[in-house]
Amino acid sequence: MKTTTLSIICGLISTGLALAQSGVRPPTPFGPVPTERQLRWHEMEFYGFLHFTVNTFTDKEWGYGDENEKVFNPTAFDADQIVLAAKAAGMKGLILTAKHHDGFCLWPSKFTDHSIKSSLWKEGRGDVVKEISDACRRQGLKFGVYLSPWDRNHKDYSRPEYLTYYRSQLRELLTNYGDIFTVWFDGANGGDGFYGGAREKRAIDNRTYYDWENTRQLVRELMPMAVMFSDAGPDVRWVGNERGIAGDPCWATINAAGRYPGSDSQGLNSGERPGTAWIPAECDVSIRPGWFYHAKEDGRVKTPAQLLDIYYQSVGRGAGLNLNLPPDRRGRIHENDIASLREFRRILDATFEKDLAQGAQLTASNTRGGAKQFAAANVLDQKRDTYWTTDDGVATAEMVLDLGQPVTFNVVSLREYLPLGQRVEAFALDQWRDGQWVEFAHGTSVGNFRLIRGAGIATSKVRLRITQAAACPALAELGLFAEPAPVPPAKVATP
Repeated sequence: MKTTTLSIICGLISTGLALAQSGVRPPTPFGPVPTERQLRWHEMEFYGFLHFTVNTFTDKEWGYGDENEKVFNPTAFDADQIVLAAKAAGMKGLILTAKHHDGFCLWPSKFTDHSIKSSLWKEGRGDVVKEISDACRRQGLKFGVYLSPWDRNHKDYSRPEYLTYYRSQLRELLTNYGDIFTVWFDGANGGDGFYGGAREKRAIDNRTYYDWENTRQLVRELMPMAVMFSDAGPDVRWVGNERGIAGDPCWATINAAGRYPGSDSQGLNSGERPGTAWIPAECDVSIRPGWFYHAKEDGRVKTPAQLLDIYYQSVGRGAGLNLNLPPDRRGRIHENDIASLREFRRILDATFEKDLAQGAQLTASNTRGGAKQFAAANVLDQKRDTYWTTDDGVATAEMVLDLGQPVTFNVVSLREYLPLGQRVEAFALDQWRDGQWVEFAHGTSVGNFRLIRGAGIATSKVRLRITQAAACPALAELGLFAEPAPVPPAKVATP
């Protein structure tokens, strides 16, 4: 299930070579298709959030903007401990709240004193952004930044001058901390705050105030491969809730016109079909009830079973999962969070360690031009850059996996070849039982990754039916997996 954008590019080249040899042309892309930066994001699937600021020390979720910088003083900050906790959980990257709504900056910005340089931590000479970004690079994780558009501390918020300030800070983050995989724009905009001492409520028109077109252009100029997140994308969209749950279906496409950060969330959860733009969903959720660390929530960390349910309903519906891990007042990920993540990862690794479909004999109702490069066997080679597809005009097709002997599984994986767009609109899965085919699952969207999780199935043959497609299907993966049996709780010895 692992791949890189380079493998997709190589696949396109190899497809071209095969075309020259066989004369069979690949399908024409259907509808909106992902950019290279979006393909790289799709490959990540699971990454994390780090909510960390003055709120960690004031026990708040949203700071007012008047917090004394000296309250920020982690006692044992350890960037490697934080990043290693994320890596052990299987995350491919981390996004740090470089500035939340309170306006406090986790780097020594030269444009404000309301930053880490005015804190007691390291006598004002620290830089959390640098330490986390460097630790991510050491551990092979990608690094991203969250820069809140709303600033409850800055005196010029709601005025044109604030945009210059905001973009100056964005430029600092995108030029001083190495490669950035994502820039995360929040939809919270305007309200009461401190505003440089003016305790008042300031309202803005979030459709026009931020001049998003020019702000986004700055990101494209400084970090062209970074994906931008917001309610409206332009690269990745919010899923519409903070529970980490994507819709079913969850199309990667959406109608982009009229959307902006903080706009109406209609259509975000399920996407829109066929849609005008490829803007896939990200599911953001915290491992705790709150986004920032609160000691009172140490006993309310999501269990491994809850995290698994979220994974199957986010990554398993073609979306990305952004799981928040809030550092505590030490500046570390709490032991309870780590314990839950460790068991979650153990179960996930055990599930996908062995693809039970490997070695199966495959037959397909149609193969494009009868060409080998489009054969059904491609769905078992664990590569995103090869795929099974049919002749043009063949919108319904089926594939049979003969496993040779009864196999027990409860998870089925599907993946489309994304450079050709999202083509499958409905599918069904059948098992061979008592001499006939019996349906055990069906669904709609597939996209980047679709996981069908249910009760255990024991069968010697599985049939996939594409029952509806907008264009000839292009399927890159089909896998069968079995979740491990639950580990019983340890027995406590009684005296």
